[in-house]
Order: sequence, then structure tokens, then C-alpha cells
Amino acid sequence: MPRLSLESPLGRVTVFADDAAITALVWGDKSSGPASPLLHEAKHQLLAYFAGKRRDFDLPLRAEGTDDEQRIWTVMAQIPYGETRSYGWIAQQLDLNAREIGQACGRNPIPILLPCHRVVAANGELHGYSGKGGIETKRHLLQLEGALLI
Repeated sequence: MPRLSLESPLGRVTVFADDAAITALVWGDKSSGPASPLLHEAKHQLLAYFAGKRRDFDLPLRAEGTDDEQRIWTVMAQIPYGETRSYGWIAQQLDLNAREIGQACGRNPIPILLPCHRVVAANGELHGYSGKGGIETKRHLLQLEGALLI
């Protein structure tokens, strides 16, 4: 599968794609494979994001998941840069429970691009993050965006 690794302020990440969309972003040192123009564009956009020069991503994404996960990720993708929403708020929008939102965040195959780091507890506390470094990585991403925790 085509993939491209890059160095970020959070360590090395690798982006995977198929012929039409980004399918995963994983933490750590993965060897790069054949890189498509889409992967090069993803790298360019991610580096601009980490440099504070980009707020939104303009990339086709394809995350594999259940119907409810797809619904959750769609709402999550709409959380604006620099803002947060609570697990409970998303649950209320979709008539689900907050635990389901947390589980979908944990199974998000494309972190950062699908911004699960913008999902926090109702009191603003940070709970879990699938990325390397866990909550500290989540905190770093929210600080990068200037998010005010609720």
C-alpha cells in the first residue's frame, strides 16, 4: 500500500493511501513505500499544519469503520480548528452515548486529519488519545490550534 513517512513535532508519522484517498495515519517509524501525488500533498498539508500555516485539510479521506463510527467521524470532521466539542455533545447530536464516541475516537484510523484530538470531556478535561504520547500529544495539538478547553 502506498505510504509516506514524515517527521513532525510529535515524532515520525506515516500516512497511507489507496488510489483515491488517505486511509490511515500511524505513529512511529514505518518505512516509506511508493509515494503517490496524493501522499506528497498530504505531507505538504501536514507540515504546513504543524508550522501553524494551515487550519484545514483538503484531502480525500476514507476511514473504514461501522456505520455509527462513520457518523461520529463525520461530525468530528466538522469541529472547527481551535475549537473543541465534548463526547456528550457529539453523542447528543447523533442519539448515541458518550462511551460510543470515545470508542470511535480511539478507533479513528486517520488522527489529526480526522480531528479526534478536538473531542474532550464535558468539563474540558483530556481523556485518552490514540497517538504516540497519549494525552500529551492531544494537549500539544490543541495548544498548536490555540483551542480553549471548555
